[in-house]
Formats: sequence, C-alpha cells, structure tokens
Amino acid sequence: MFRIKKLDIFIARQFLLLLVATFFVCLFVLMMQFLWRYVDTLIGKGLSMEVLGKFFWYMSLILMPQAFPLSILLASLITFGNLGESSELTAIKAAGISLMKAFRPLIVITVGIMMLSFYFQNVVAPNADNSFTQLLLSMKQKSPEMEIPEGIFYDGIPQTSLYVQKKDMRTGMLYGMMIYRLSGSYEDAAIILADSGMIQSTAEKKHLVLTLYNGEWFENMRSQDVAGSAAVPYRRETFVNKKIVLDFDADFSLADASALANNARGKGLDRLRHDVDSLHHEFDSIGHQYYADVKRTYFHSVPIQKRDSVRAVKMAGTKAFNIDSVFSRLPAEDKQRAMAKAVQATQSGLSDLEFKSLVTSDADRLIRIHYIEAINKFTLSLSCLIFFFIGAPLGAIIRKGGLGIPVIVSVLVFIVYYIFDNTGYRMSRNGMWAIWFGKGISTAVLAPLAVFFTYKANNDSVVFNIDLYRNFFMKLLGLRLKRHVFAKEVIIYDPNYAEDARKLAVITDEVTHYAHEHKLVSPPNVVKVFFKYEPDHEIERIVPELEEVIDDLSNVNVNKRLHNKEKKRILTALNHYPVVSVKAHTRPFERRWLNVLAAVIVPVGICLYVRMWMFRLRLYRDLKTIKQSNGEIISAIRSMGYAETQADEAVHDYNI
Repeated sequence: MFRIKKLDIFIARQFLLLLVATFFVCLFVLMMQFLWRYVDTLIGKGLSMEVLGKFFWYMSLILMPQAFPLSILLASLITFGNLGESSELTAIKAAGISLMKAFRPLIVITVGIMMLSFYFQNVVAPNADNSFTQLLLSMKQKSPEMEIPEGIFYDGIPQTSLYVQKKDMRTGMLYGMMIYRLSGSYEDAAIILADSGMIQSTAEKKHLVLTLYNGEWFENMRSQDVAGSAAVPYRRETFVNKKIVLDFDADFSLADASALANNARGKGLDRLRHDVDSLHHEFDSIGHQYYADVKRTYFHSVPIQKRDSVRAVKMAGTKAFNIDSVFSRLPAEDKQRAMAKAVQATQSGLSDLEFKSLVTSDADRLIRIHYIEAINKFTLSLSCLIFFFIGAPLGAIIRKGGLGIPVIVSVLVFIVYYIFDNTGYRMSRNGMWAIWFGKGISTAVLAPLAVFFTYKANNDSVVFNIDLYRNFFMKLLGLRLKRHVFAKEVIIYDPNYAEDARKLAVITDEVTHYAHEHKLVSPPNVVKVFFKYEPDHEIERIVPELEEVIDDLSNVNVNKRLHNKEKKRILTALNHYPVVSVKAHTRPFERRWLNVLAAVIVPVGICLYVRMWMFRLRLYRDLKTIKQSNGEIISAIRSMGYAETQADEAVHDYNI
C-alpha cells in the first residue's frame, strides 16, 4: 500500500518550490520569444492598457502547455542535482531506498501536471487562441498605415484600394503610390498617382489623412454628364502637395470571429473530430464533382458533322486509318486552326486542373492540420513525463545544483526536442511525412533517452566518463595506445630473470605455432566464422602470461651499474610490445545466433568480416613483434648470465 513518508514530503516540497519558480521563468522566456513575432503590430497603434493586458493574458494561456515540460525538466534537474551535491542522495541510497522510490512522489506530481496540461490544451488554450487571434486581427485593422504591404493592392480602407511600390519603415514614407477611390460605382472611380506620400490618423481616430507629393489626379465625371450623351467628361489635376481626408474609424473594436472557423488550434478534441468529418464530407463532395466534370468533358463523345462522320466511318473501316495521315491531308488553314484549337483546349484544361489541384491541396493541408493539432494535445502532455525521466536521472548523475549546469543541460535537451518536433510538424503539415510519424518523432527520440538515463542512474552507472567512451570507440575502430614502460626510482623486488626468460621462450614457441596453424595472413573462412565456429581462446591465454612477464621485468633497476647496458636493452624491448586485442580476430560476437544474424544482414556481415580480417593481419604483425622483442630480452638476460638452456634456444629465429 502506498504511504506518504517524510522523505516523499521533503523531496516533493523542494520540487514544487523549484517548479513554481522555473515555470514562471520558462513562461516569461517563451512569451518574449513569441512577442518578437508581433512587436510590429503593437508598436505605434495607440493601444490601451486593457487591450495590451488581454494580449499578454491570452498569450500566456496559449504558451502554458509548452512551459510545463520545460519547467519540469529544469526543476527535476535542480532538485536531484542539489540532493546529489549535498550528499543527501547518497544518504538516501545508503538507507536502502532506491532511486525509483525517491522518484515516486514526483512521478505523481508530474502525472497530475500532465493531466492539467491536457486540460489546458483541450479547453483553455483553444478559447484563448481564438480570442488572441481575433484580438490580433483587430490590432492590425486599427492603424492600417502600419499594415500596408509593398507591391500589392491593399483594400483595408473603405472604398479605397491602395498600391505602394516601396515603404520606409523608419520614416513612414510611402513611395510609388497608386490610389483607386470608388465613391459610388466603377464609373465614378478616381485614380490618383503620386511619387510619395504619408498616411496618418486624425486625433479623434475617425479619419485618415493622406499627404501626397508630386502626382496626378484622374477622375471620371460621369455623374455630372447629361443623360444620353455619348461623351464622358473627366477631370485631370496635377499637384505638388495634396492632402486627402478619408473616412476611417480607427477606434479599437473586435474583428468578426467568423473568419476563425478553420483555426485548428482554437478547437478541442470533440470539435476537431466533428470538423474533420465535416471537412472530409465537404471536400469528398467537391472531389466527386471534379471527377464528374472531367468524365463528362473528356470521356463523352463529341458530336461530329455529318460529312465528317461519314468520312471518319469509312476511314475507320480501313486498316490504314492514321490520325497523322488525316492531319497531313488537311489544308494549311485547317491545320493552323486545328493546332490553335488544340493548344487553347490544352491550356484551358491545364488551368482548370491547376485550380482544382489548388483547391484539393488546400483541403488536404487543412485536414492534416486538424489531425496534427489533435495528436499534439497528447504528445505535448506526454512530454511532461518524458522530460521528468530525463531531468531527474540526469540530476542524480551530474550531482550539480543551482542554475549553472542544469540550465545548460535543459536548454540542450529542449533544443533537441524543439528541432525534432518543429521539423515533424512542418513535414507533416506539407504532406511529406505521415502525421503519426511527424508528431511522434520527438517522443520516439527522447523516450529511449529517458529510459537510458533512468536505467543508468538507478544502477549508479557511469554515463559522462569521457575515458570510457573513448576506450569503447578506440576498441571499435581498432585504435590503441602505445606501451610506455619507464625506469622506476624505487624497486621493491628484482625481476626473476631466469623464470621470465623461460616464460618468454615458451611464449615464442606458442605464438609461432599459433601463427602457422591459423594462417593469419589468409582471409578467414566465412562458414567457420559465422556458422560453424570453433572456440579459440589461445591468444586470451597467452597475452595475460606475457603481460605478467612485462610487469615483472618493468622492475629492472637501471641505477645499479651492474649489467646496466643489458637492463636498458630490456626496458627498450618492453616498450616495443604491442597492446594485443585478444578476441577481435576470432569472430564478431560470442553468441552463435548473433553471428548468424550478422551474416544474413549483408552490409553488416561484410563490414564485420573485413574488420575481422584486418584484426587478423594486425595480430600477425603483433606476434612477429612479440617474437622479436622476446628474442631481444632473452639475449639481454643471457648476457647478464641468468638465462637457462630453454631460453638460449628461444633466441633462434622463427619465421611466423
């Protein structure tokens, strides 16, 4: 039965205090990053504090689900980092409490936050997103002088269409202006051209003042024309400086929310499910209608004139019917007419298909966005639990509290999560990846990482030991360090030269026999390596015996003048011994089924076979070096007068 203990309360209190602090810090950072996207919309609009307060309030509600996992990651890192740094985590483990039991109260809290995050995304955030988007549209419409784009016509001003070629954001000047004013109908339109100008709101926010420089005014005078007259008078005016007052209510008012019907972020799960069904039904109907149009246009027979049909029937009955031959017998004018008609029909059909493709692609994109938002509500909530099982074990492993290393680690983890999540979202939205794959890739990457860190922390395994990883990759790539044996200042006991010489002589015979028997230069037998392996532990037995001799001979004392030259020869020869790999030349894996599996997977099997052959060739060279060094040391020992008969015989040259 689960019981709340004092340790659970102690850890939970520390975690909750840090969680509240880190949550507001993370929310502030996310809001500042989010604010940069809309800073141009806020500046220079004369917005009241009430409107700005709503803007930031809705923004904070939208960003809360994103702040939850990041704050959990940072708080769990700092909590267990502090416990490890103050040796409290060591005391907890010494009391027989495992790390998973220490995680228990925080897991309960994290699951509660995960449910809260899902509630925010399903209920609170959709309403906040709709209100935020509506507020944002209203802000953009409040001061149109800030929203006029370059190179396209802007129709945000009533009865006016404005074109600006270039805009200076610093001074507010507009260049290359073209204005269409529609007071009644198109017959009463006025066209104004100006080299430059400015747009400003009046003090009461009810009108816009257009200040134009160096331009012309063209206006149709149709309304003043006498009825029935064929001539249409117009007015043309050239000006250097002119001001035009336009009616425009710049007071802040909320825009129409009907344009937000397709905003997937502003919908809960039930609304998303309902709208996806409606979109499928609507666009399936459009697709069926497009198919019917194409079938009716391109697959139904077209009536042919009577004389043409008779001729076509006669020609169809002959075996020599060929459309090219029929076309070649037409007059030149008919050929041109037929080609022009064919080109026109092709271009018309292509334009029609492009338009229909645009409609269907937009429909597919809209449906995909709805599916993405539905999945995102679950993945973002699940990320709270994943981030906890990354942050808490990392804090227990690193054992560094405060805001130094935990902040760096949290930022790195969140950057990895953000890159995968944002990439998956964009690829899924554009239809390049499946939706489940795009939205699940961040979870699929971080979940194994969380399991790995939790396993390592629970078993007190070393994770951030650089030497461990360096040795692993050096072993994998076949790299090795050179042997360094130095003369010792203090010698506790002298080497047993006679016994060492005898052992080296035996090792020389064994490595010579091994090299001849196994034919290390030749490529290994594929069947024996992967399928019918015979145990080969000879090198595993020889190398420890050789290392024992090297360790004993490293105690040679070169400070004594007696046999000093021979002792230096022994030290030099000891440094020539290679660091031998004892298993890499035998087979890739210890288990037989792994070797069989590696052989079946062709690229893996080939790489392992080539690697094994390379290690066999290296072992051949190592054995030659060992034999040569053995001979050098035995010769030095014989010169010192310690060698026995068996050692003398080992000096002879053996060809490996």
